[in-house]
Amino acid sequence: MNSIPGTVMNTPLVNTLFQLIHSLSPEDRAALEEKLLFDTAYPFTPEAINLTLQSSSFDFLNEEPDLYTLEDGEPIRSS
Repeated sequence: MNSIPGTVMNTPLVNTLFQLIHSLSPEDRAALEEKLLFDTAYPFTPEAINLTLQSSSFDFLNEEPDLYTLEDGEPIRSS
């Protein structure tokens, strides 16, 4: 396990958390996993779009030829 230099791992706490997580129902484990993996500091899609629009990072794409139209490919179904 990688650790941050100068820190001490709290092994009893880690073991207790491990046991607690394994005692959860599948539904509670899934909720915990979603919270841990997806509830992050990363921007949500609207925030990322807004950030991109305010940035000049993708301005070069304005010079690219339009290769595709809305009629190309298959429609994407929303779930």
